[in-house]
Amino acid sequence: MSTHTTIVIGGGAAGLMAAGRAAQKGSQVILLEKMAQTGRKIGISGKGRCNLTNSADLPDFISHFDKNGKFLRQAFQHFFTEELISFFEEQSLPLITERGGRIFPESGRALDVVRVFSNWLKVEKVQVKKSSSVSAILHENNQVTGVMCKNRQLHCDNVILATGGMSYPRTGSTGDGYRLAKELGHTIVPLRPALVPLECKHKEIRKLSGLDLRNVEARIMIDGKRKKKAFGELSFTETGISGPIILTCSTIIVDALRADMKVIISLDLKPALDDKKLDNRLIRDLSQRRGESIASILRGLLPQQLIPICLESCTIPSDIDTTLFPAKLRKRLVQWLKNFRIEISGHRSFDEAIITAGGVNLKEVDPKTMESKIVKGLFIVGELLDLQADTGGYNLQAAFSTGWLAGSSVG
Repeated sequence: MSTHTTIVIGGGAAGLMAAGRAAQKGSQVILLEKMAQTGRKIGISGKGRCNLTNSADLPDFISHFDKNGKFLRQAFQHFFTEELISFFEEQSLPLITERGGRIFPESGRALDVVRVFSNWLKVEKVQVKKSSSVSAILHENNQVTGVMCKNRQLHCDNVILATGGMSYPRTGSTGDGYRLAKELGHTIVPLRPALVPLECKHKEIRKLSGLDLRNVEARIMIDGKRKKKAFGELSFTETGISGPIILTCSTIIVDALRADMKVIISLDLKPALDDKKLDNRLIRDLSQRRGESIASILRGLLPQQLIPICLESCTIPSDIDTTLFPAKLRKRLVQWLKNFRIEISGHRSFDEAIITAGGVNLKEVDPKTMESKIVKGLFIVGELLDLQADTGGYNLQAAFSTGWLAGSSVG
């Protein structure tokens, strides 16, 4: 085999980008993908539309990765949103920007992104070997020498490890890369599901399955202290709650639950109205619709499915005479609308998590190249790293950027 060969393990977002870029830079590249197709996770991301990146500026973008975001500065300086957009447009895939700065293929089809990479790798003469699982990375004197694939040794100068995390295991992300990295001496920060739906303690909440709420504020209370808040959309599921604001807050909630802490989500269902304005609104509605049932009057403020829970929580009889509605019950309604509390009992598994929290310790990877500080010639990229961000295209950009930087560095 030639003296400058790079093997990329994993054909997801980071691996595909790394393989094409390494080939551009002069490497002979072999991409090993254990599934029958590359880009399986890309194909289902963003509900099949693929939220590629976000238009946020660099400081804002990095802030969505919490404390570990600064690790990505070097990668983003080499290849960021502008470069990613140019890349896809050069490959004849126009993009559009939607609410919240989220950037998608104009076609609305994630599979078009997979096709772009497939065509690009052909042009760059990358050898793509599918159904090719790697069992070990070979090394001598802390230097990569090759990989074991289907009981055969493949020799190379560099390995780019891009197997993805643990989320959506049916796409091939079953944690192989963590094992391979650990066998070479890397520390793995404990793995947890992230951007994951939550489970609720009370069965009444599960009866709301299918209900979506917009423009609500969620306050995350952990052992009685407010830790985070988010504004936007929320969905009720058969087991609890999901939706953008819940997914965004799920990482700290999962960690709190693992530490046996009590988690309550307090929902402000009317964040545009303060207590006084909301009270005045109720006074007006009760006055203008005197004699109607309280359930009928509340339809102006709440979805139908929430009304029975509201009345039960506020201990208001459904047949109460609304012509003589007591002020104390009105105040109770205001309190509930501004502080609808949901106790969280658990979270869903990696099968339903969008990404994985935890991963290869960032202190063991050079942010300027993505090369391991433990084994020469090993580069670690994408979701394998201990990096996780909010929803909105941030995680995919990190995968593309770290893959690009590794591909640029292997020569």
